[in-house]
Amino acid sequence: MKPIMHCALLTCALLAGCMGGEHQDLREFVDNAGKGMRGKIDKLPEMVAYEPMTYEAFDLPDPFTPRKIQPEKGTGGGPSPDMTRRKEALEAYPLESLAMVGTLERGKGRWALIKTPDNNLYRVSTGNYMGQNFGAVAMITDSSLTLKELIQDTNGSWSERTSTLQLLDEEEKK
Repeated sequence: MKPIMHCALLTCALLAGCMGGEHQDLREFVDNAGKGMRGKIDKLPEMVAYEPMTYEAFDLPDPFTPRKIQPEKGTGGGPSPDMTRRKEALEAYPLESLAMVGTLERGKGRWALIKTPDNNLYRVSTGNYMGQNFGAVAMITDSSLTLKELIQDTNGSWSERTSTLQLLDEEEKK
């Protein structure tokens, strides 16, 4: 047991010798690093008292809702829509959301079958209206439906635009 005792005492002595001076220069640097430095803190800015303000623009349009140009009768040039005409069911949907899914023929009459986003099916013929731009059905073929739409620009002038709905393939119908 004596050799183990000697070994333990020797290890303790070595450890005690290592504790003191190895990082002494680092400790001195940390102690001296802050000497002679004075921090300067700016004064806090003065707080301005809150003054409540009442919102008085209730008659102005809401800036967060999308605006739609309201057609004005008699302004601008070009063809203008009949504002007194009763709206048809398919005029409630944007043209991009409607799909032509088929055609029907009987004698000389031809109809297009139009599917709405809520999966309702409507039958339209030449002269019916659809879409939100006063679109009148001008022509129906086996594979497409042609509309004449009236568009109002920012100056209030109306212009005519032609749009087409193509017949959907079997895969697109699903």
